Amino acid sequence: MQQASSATPVVGRDAELTRLSRVLERARGGEARAVLIAGDAGVGKTRVLDEVGGQAAATGMTVVTGHCVDLGDVGLPYLPFTEILGVLAADGRFADALAAHPVVERLLGAGSDSVRDVDGRLRLFEGMAGLLADVAEVAPLLLVLEDLHWADQSSRDLLRFLLGRGVLRHRLAVFASYRADDLHRRHPLRPLLAELIRLPPVERLELRPLADADVDRLVRALEPGPLPDAMVRRIVERAEGNAFYAEELLAATDTESGGVPSGLADVLLIRFEQLSETAQQVLRTAAVAGRRVEHDLLREAVVLPEAELESALREAVGRQLLVAGDDDTYSFRHALAREAVYADLLPGERARLHGAFARLLAGRGHLAESAAERAHHYRESHDLAEALAASLEAADHAQRVGAPAEEQRHLETALDLWAAVDPASRPSGGGVDRVTLTLRASAAAAHAGRLHRAVALTRSALAELGQDADSELAARVRYTLAGNLLSVDSLTAAFAYSSEALAMIPEDPPSRTWVWAAATHVLAARHIGENETALRVARRALGVAEQLGVTDAQADLLISLAVFDGAGRRGPEGRERLIKARDLARSSGNAPVELRALFNLAMGCYESGALSECVPWLTEGLDRARQAGLLSSTYPLEMRYLRLLVLHVLGRWDECLRAAAADPEVPQAAGGYTFGPALYVALARGDLGAADRARALLEGPFDWMATLVAGIVLTDAAALRGDPEDAVRWMRSTVTALADEAVPRPGVTVRLAALALSAVADAATGLRLTGDEAGARHWSDTAGELVELARAVATHGEGGAPQGPEGQAWLARAEAEWVRATKGPDAAAWGEAVTAFGYGDVYELARCRARYAEALVAAGRRAEAAAEARTVREIADGLGATPLRDQVDALVRRARLSDASGDDDRAGTLTAREQDVLRLLALGRSNRQIGEELFISGKTASVHVSNILAKLGASSRGEAVAIAYREGLITPEPSASG
Repeated sequence: MQQASSATPVVGRDAELTRLSRVLERARGGEARAVLIAGDAGVGKTRVLDEVGGQAAATGMTVVTGHCVDLGDVGLPYLPFTEILGVLAADGRFADALAAHPVVERLLGAGSDSVRDVDGRLRLFEGMAGLLADVAEVAPLLLVLEDLHWADQSSRDLLRFLLGRGVLRHRLAVFASYRADDLHRRHPLRPLLAELIRLPPVERLELRPLADADVDRLVRALEPGPLPDAMVRRIVERAEGNAFYAEELLAATDTESGGVPSGLADVLLIRFEQLSETAQQVLRTAAVAGRRVEHDLLREAVVLPEAELESALREAVGRQLLVAGDDDTYSFRHALAREAVYADLLPGERARLHGAFARLLAGRGHLAESAAERAHHYRESHDLAEALAASLEAADHAQRVGAPAEEQRHLETALDLWAAVDPASRPSGGGVDRVTLTLRASAAAAHAGRLHRAVALTRSALAELGQDADSELAARVRYTLAGNLLSVDSLTAAFAYSSEALAMIPEDPPSRTWVWAAATHVLAARHIGENETALRVARRALGVAEQLGVTDAQADLLISLAVFDGAGRRGPEGRERLIKARDLARSSGNAPVELRALFNLAMGCYESGALSECVPWLTEGLDRARQAGLLSSTYPLEMRYLRLLVLHVLGRWDECLRAAAADPEVPQAAGGYTFGPALYVALARGDLGAADRARALLEGPFDWMATLVAGIVLTDAAALRGDPEDAVRWMRSTVTALADEAVPRPGVTVRLAALALSAVADAATGLRLTGDEAGARHWSDTAGELVELARAVATHGEGGAPQGPEGQAWLARAEAEWVRATKGPDAAAWGEAVTAFGYGDVYELARCRARYAEALVAAGRRAEAAAEARTVREIADGLGATPLRDQVDALVRRARLSDASGDDDRAGTLTAREQDVLRLLALGRSNRQIGEELFISGKTASVHVSNILAKLGASSRGEAVAIAYREGLITPEPSASG
């Protein structure tokens, strides 16, 4: 199962090998983990994996390895997993397991057409997970993935699925290596690594450069005879802790040059040049093939008699440049060796060899799985016509196996080649032209979540249209561009292009193109506030769609009418339309429209306060998106956020955090959607670092959801730390950033205003207690401005209708905070807020109940206040909301709502109430102010002050405070913020 281990000894890796051995031991016991092994090129990742793989095999584990290969800017979908399946298929022990999961046979070249349906990708992923689980039942399994930095996106997606979906619950360990020094800031592996490391069963192991003493040991172990100390020191210095550098430097010391080359490439080539001319020819040819090459393919490409070829291969293997595999293949011992040999080829030689491999692969039949390799070789051999054809074939294969990112790359490669290929040599038929290919590439980019790239590609298609272009194609390009612009919130431009599209083709005679142009125009018009236009066009287009039987467009138009006609998606008529639209879209096979219907069904439930009804729609929507390979597209992203938000609102916080951390297919650059509500949880649990993580969302280009999430977190964080100025600043800047021509005041304004009002009311109350009436009036005036803004938005929402239960609840809280800021705690106002949040928001309901308890104390209703405080404490404890628990505990102490004294041992004979009075004395409060803050009379406060003076032996208030500081009875604290 495993390649023969290199003879190179392993030094300086005892700790890493021990750690990996423990992982294997746990895997054999059914407690599996995955380890991501990082290290620079040549640091020894493969050698460590070989060693630990040998240990695993010695204990009875099955060890299978999949290699990722560098094919430049193209990818071969699922390559490492295809290699793994090939090894498993060759082992008779696993025949039953493979038979139980026939869907995975598509990766072995069979049944690729079966994945044309939207369920194919999910079935493939689940089949692979099931197969590995079954194999692990036969014998504990170690799955090794090498060179993950070269993995295609489909392989990355499958790995994400496997690790995130519980495959590690079986007798299975996954070790995956990657080059850390290859991961530039935009490398596609970086987001995946960040996601995987958050999963509980996944850990990271970094192979750092070896210590000089370990390199010394390695060099001396590699050479059986004695070595001059000066030579060893020189190698250690130049190797800089890299085991491969050290080996190559040592191997080059017997050359006639007598010196050590300055660069590793020179070292590699010096060693390469020590081979016979025939062996060099074989290695040059193998370097063009890639990291690994089949024996038969290499034999045909190198054109040598079998005996000479075998002699050359034996020489290369003996010199540790090639490694023979068990599957009749040869691979370079290290990728750097292959890169150096490849770079040394002459341009003509390189092109000739690439052409040879391309023709050989083509001669084996145009297998879809080899299309990407053929495209690569044809392009490098400058046979651009064949490269174009193979790129299109590779794109078709990627589409069939649900790999939109690879499809996009192959299509863009084809577009790059298009102009360089003679028109007579281009593919003909099937409507293949530059414009339609560009539109297809934009669709693939959108499906892969690369929305801005989708816009750029569609703009390119528009630029390609000639003056005599077909009017229907011109309209299609424009409404496609409009739809893509809507996805990146470029609303005015989207409306302009959808208007152009609709004007280009007549409504009569009816046509599918006109219907879709109209459907897109409806969305664009709605987004810029042209509601009457949207309704008029939607109703007219719906009739045409029904007449023509264009069911997916009919579904899309029904969704638009459901959202903004009548009571909208919250009403029963809207829900009926949405369900009908979902069914029509599903029957037509249009997954994006189906997902739009499911998202709006979920949002309708959420907005109406029916949270429990919301969850099934979200589950169905995300499952359908996963099946269709569309998890990175717009509506699934919205559903991800809504799912986490519902879990947060329902108080299922641990579940929310797990879902955010362990989502197996989180898309890139979608932080606001994929972990926004998890930041709300973190902040509510006292993690002020959540504010820093929220602020990081604002880096880079504007993102609507990231801005919304960051605004909520940063406004609330400022309120929690008592900074009203910062809270108001974040609230206003967020509203401004989210506003546009159609929606000058976004719906989240009400929530942001209520959060900012909390800090404003705290400031006004504190200043009023100190007698600073001017400061209190300033914040009271600010409170008035904020509550007016909240009233306006809650009453006339983004569609002109009042907001639903959530918006009305936030308005009730804003009203209560405004009363607190201007007059003080009001039980009636807070009672209304408590009632409003009763629709299901556990945390916000508890926060309002804490304020309600405070207002009840002020109204003299102490028994009711105590009951509310106990309830809030129980909820806060259940949620882990430490700041809320501290807030209610402070209220209980101040208002003496509990019999528990809570005295500090250092306070001696001071009661809990006297400690509260002492703290206020230290802040310079008068007896009246102490009474107001502690909900007691000024006369009672005076009695407490007298008792404190007597117990501390002080003759004045100032002396009592000084004694208290000296004896540690109190600690300095700042005065209230102004």
